[in-house]
Amino acid sequence: MELGIIAKNWGEEPFAMAKARGLSFLEYCVNVSSNFPDFENAADAIADFSKKYGIKIGSIGRWGADKISPEGEIIEEELSLAYRYIDLCEKLESPVYVTGCNYVESLSYYQNITRAISLFQKITAYASSKGIKVALYNCDWNNYLCCDPAWDLILGEIPELGIKFDPSHSRYGGRDYLAELSKWVKRVYHVHIKGSLIIDGKRFDDPPAGLDQTDWGSVMAVLYAGGYDGGLSIEPHSGVWLSGGLGESGVDYTVSYMKKLIF
Repeated sequence: MELGIIAKNWGEEPFAMAKARGLSFLEYCVNVSSNFPDFENAADAIADFSKKYGIKIGSIGRWGADKISPEGEIIEEELSLAYRYIDLCEKLESPVYVTGCNYVESLSYYQNITRAISLFQKITAYASSKGIKVALYNCDWNNYLCCDPAWDLILGEIPELGIKFDPSHSRYGGRDYLAELSKWVKRVYHVHIKGSLIIDGKRFDDPPAGLDQTDWGSVMAVLYAGGYDGGLSIEPHSGVWLSGGLGESGVDYTVSYMKKLIF
């Protein structure tokens, strides 16, 4: 397994920071609120920075977008964008493209699942032709393909499709993150390292991993047992830790903490 971090921007600074911390890769989250053409235009520079610093690209993803229309049709613009993201994964040698799928309230659950299967059959076929894996993020941001029963149905139908796993989303969803991980570890293609803290039954904060309630030792044990050899991507997420000078200290702590769990 290799340790990396989500890049703050598309410039050189994240590469220098990753190199200084002894990390192996950067992840790019180019979400629905981001300007994708700007990221495309930055790809050549990113490739150059990657070579300069010896820092790989671990995954590229798009969160939050509608991919199925209210009428139940695949949104062709989003399908085309998915192909462009995968093209960039190929160009930047990123092994994983991370994405999700919205739920359409006017359709039944069965109809939603069949539309998602049709969509991801197209996306995974294109990605497979490029040597890229496609992973569903287990966050519920405009995405219902984040846990069972959806995983049972869609992953059962599309053997090439996998999961980007983040224990915090299971915890905040009231689910057993170790049970989910152990069931699906063979289909996990990418992992986010983000802390979670629940007090009095409510989400309190997302502190740096190692300063939270997640049993990271058990998470790593399940990953080792499942033969996982992909990326562990640190996701600084807390507004508390990202302000007031705590952010860099929190990242340093998580890097040190997680490195002790990687053999």
